[in-house]
Amino acid sequence: MFPSFSMRAALQSIDRLPLLNNLRWAYLLSIPTAVFTLAASLIGLSYQTEIYPTEALRLNFVANDVVNLFIGLPILLLSMWLAHRGRLIGLLWWPGALLYLLYNALIYVFTLPLNWVFLLSLIVLAFSLYGIAILLTNIDSQFVRFRLTGAFSERLIGGILIVFGGAIILRAVGLLGLAIVNQTTLPASEVGLHIADFLIAMAWLIGGILIWRHRAMGYVMSIGLLFQASMLIVGLIVFLLLQPRLANVPLPVTDLIVIAVFGLIILVPFLLSVRGVITHDKGTET
Repeated sequence: MFPSFSMRAALQSIDRLPLLNNLRWAYLLSIPTAVFTLAASLIGLSYQTEIYPTEALRLNFVANDVVNLFIGLPILLLSMWLAHRGRLIGLLWWPGALLYLLYNALIYVFTLPLNWVFLLSLIVLAFSLYGIAILLTNIDSQFVRFRLTGAFSERLIGGILIVFGGAIILRAVGLLGLAIVNQTTLPASEVGLHIADFLIAMAWLIGGILIWRHRAMGYVMSIGLLFQASMLIVGLIVFLLLQPRLANVPLPVTDLIVIAVFGLIILVPFLLSVRGVITHDKGTET
């Protein structure tokens, strides 16, 4: 069980973390985000035919509801709990966990008809976006840069984020542009996915450039972005493994292999960044 996130603890965390202000609003936004995510996933799984009226929607979203329950929700609670304990890694993961839920909410909002899951996803989208903004503006980025300079390879992390972000942007723009030129109609789920990919990849690109150039905000953003990217890879692998059981489709072996390879490329700098942050964080306590 996770401990309760009292407002007193939120106010006290400023004494242990590099913050310009307390985390009151971050908790007030993140806790409902977790609750609404839980509600949307349970409703989607319990009322599949009503919430997802077509076979294509059920194919794409039923498995994703399970992923949100067992990956998206836990990583947000874990980040909040670690920040509650005064751990820098939790504070830096927290915006990334919210970004993970924001990414999924974007796809739901752009794809689903007007129903309860659409409305809950819209709330998750708004709360997570505002929560990310609150966290990024309340973290003392200059102090984080001072603490983490030399903790990991800024060029490696920045390069991974820039390359992956740029590639996904080009892919999303290319596929949407090709559909417009050829005057073909893409399924709503694909349009929503490409738009969400484009927006999230822009964040990766910006964060990658900032950490590559050793900007203070880059140290704050890059850890959360790597966390979000790594969890997206894990979530996608689980999603592809679940689809055959939930939707009676063949196991996409080739897709799994490709995603696993890309996942390893992201996982290495992610683990190096985690080790660097934890090591330097412990060093400041001694």
